[in-house]
Amino acid sequence: MVNYNPKVWFSHVFHAYSRAVMRTLTPVLIFMALFSTILCYLLLDILRFHESDFHTTISMHSLLGIVLGLFLVFRTNSAYDRWWEGRKLWGSFVNNSRNLAFKINSSLEPDDQENRRWFAMMIPNVVVALKEHLRKGAKPEHLEITEPQFLEKLNTTKHLPNLISSLLYSRVTALYKKEVISGNQLFMMDKELKEFSDIIGACERIKNTPIPYSYTMYIKQFIFIYIITLPFAFVTTSGYITVPIVVLITFVLLSVELIAEEIEDPFGKDINDLPTDELSVKIKDNVREILLGT
Repeated sequence: MVNYNPKVWFSHVFHAYSRAVMRTLTPVLIFMALFSTILCYLLLDILRFHESDFHTTISMHSLLGIVLGLFLVFRTNSAYDRWWEGRKLWGSFVNNSRNLAFKINSSLEPDDQENRRWFAMMIPNVVVALKEHLRKGAKPEHLEITEPQFLEKLNTTKHLPNLISSLLYSRVTALYKKEVISGNQLFMMDKELKEFSDIIGACERIKNTPIPYSYTMYIKQFIFIYIITLPFAFVTTSGYITVPIVVLITFVLLSVELIAEEIEDPFGKDINDLPTDELSVKIKDNVREILLGT
């Protein structure tokens, strides 16, 4: 995620898009420029069409542009809703991690370094495990290993966030059975532990539920038909100026769609994705400071 000043206009106007968007956009812009140039050359220089011979379709494209604009607004809003919900979930992750660390810190004796170190590693582990799980899959090397038995379980488990959440529950319950913590303290910690599971499930819902296929297919077809017929709307009235007009409109329409595609899955490493790496480091530092004072 890019840190920027929203009040600075000049740098934003001349700032390039993300590489992923430009890799997809550049070939299309080149194709539309060549297509429009060839069409202009064919109609104006070879066949020698003029406005009186070939009636343009500007009015049709104007009407279709209104409809297309409404579709793109809905598309962008739905993608941004997913991005913003993901940000709120990770904000809750930060808060719940701190709250759980506060409660554990107040419940354990200051000299109980074994349990303090265990929770100081395991609470950030569930965050890192979810971050990697939402990408290409969490692996044991992404986590801090608390004990050999933990590594064995990691190597035999497909869903690492669930495993670590289960281990946190088991550890807290074991402390209660040993009378290290009271029943009231167990009850208070249960809220954050349950919230971890809720956040994991909500992030998986965003990750695994894309925009419905029929809607995605239709809007892509609509954009394609609109831009491929666009040169015919300007060729006899604008001449070769049609080429930059078509390229500009194509750039605007496809950019909106491609940015929506990028932010609807906000857990990756794209320039507009959520700063989950930074948040994971922040949670780790906060938890260690609370529990270990370092």
